Amino acid sequence: MKFSLYIAKRYLFSKSSNNAINIITAIAGIGVVVGAMSLFIVLSGFSGLKDFSLQFSSVFDSDLKVYPETGKTLNFSKEQEQLLQQINEIEAFSKVVEERVFLTFKGKNSISHIKGVDQNYQRVNAIDSTIFHGGWFESDNTAVIGAQISRNLNLGVYDYSELLEIYVPTPGSGQITDVTQAFNKEHVVVSGIYHVNEELNSKYVFTPIDLAKSLLSYEEDVVSSIEFKLVNGAKEESVKSKISEVLNQNIVFKNRMQQNDALYKMLNTENLVVYLIFTLVLIIAIFNVIASIIMIILDKKHNIKTLKNLGATLKEIRQIFYLQGILMTVLGGLAGIILGVIIILLQLQFDLVMITATLPYPVKLELFNVLLVFFTILLLGIIASRIASSRVREGLID
Repeated sequence: MKFSLYIAKRYLFSKSSNNAINIITAIAGIGVVVGAMSLFIVLSGFSGLKDFSLQFSSVFDSDLKVYPETGKTLNFSKEQEQLLQQINEIEAFSKVVEERVFLTFKGKNSISHIKGVDQNYQRVNAIDSTIFHGGWFESDNTAVIGAQISRNLNLGVYDYSELLEIYVPTPGSGQITDVTQAFNKEHVVVSGIYHVNEELNSKYVFTPIDLAKSLLSYEEDVVSSIEFKLVNGAKEESVKSKISEVLNQNIVFKNRMQQNDALYKMLNTENLVVYLIFTLVLIIAIFNVIASIIMIILDKKHNIKTLKNLGATLKEIRQIFYLQGILMTVLGGLAGIILGVIIILLQLQFDLVMITATLPYPVKLELFNVLLVFFTILLLGIIASRIASSRVREGLID
């Protein structure tokens, strides 16, 4: 092994008497460097885009959320609330009531979701950071709406000329004889308008939880879900177990990722597709390594015969060119990764590429991407070197 590695390093760093082989080897090395650098930069770019996309939608997502396993509501008594407050891993939690509603304002209509929350909601989710006009509600019969709802209804903040009307079908069964009894209705004043993204801007109307319960005819101890903020370092599974013991009913837990599973799946799929595409480009570059090793084998035919006469076996001779190919791809890959890291650091520090005049292209430096590119290069290098070294046969050295 040491003998084969020594010869492989000599062949890798020494020039051939044939300039064409030197050029082919240089092209192969540059191809590996550029391929590894490109793959790392693209993966870092998608990591940045992923975080950039999730920072908007995740503002409405808590660390942990509890839903009823069946139905729309779960029972949550004062005693259970006090027991949850005693769990050290929970920093804060908020009771939530949520349902689909019909909105109307000055003859304009919209369908949305009412989300009644208690006073702890701002401790669980950073909702304040999304409000660009007005503020969070501080009294009953006030609401915070999304920017798209505001545009649809042509509704601003603190408009007392006519209040926003929220309608919900009256619960129960049987025939309705009076249309006025078919819906529960509440009038609210809009205190603030939030902006997150197009989907969420048209989805929620935030109100105090008591107003939402009154509108939905819910009892005092009935909620749609409970949202939790965990302390740093809290073990999710341990917290789930303790919450289950307190609530003592059929519930479903969702963490931050599971609350946005569709978005996570889409971003991960895009990342996988880009990785496969650029890996294909890298495979094409690796073909140059195969060609380079084969050309070196042909050029070193006389040296190979000399090594055979000195006692080297066919396996050891093949191992020389196998190790040479791996060294070429690994060194080229490391050089490409180092260049990629430098470019990403420059982007993070100096905002070299801008999306808009004020928004730099988001990138993220991750150890996972470094390891992924390195092991991809290593695997492709092993395969390419195995193919090229197999060209050394008995007929060549006899």
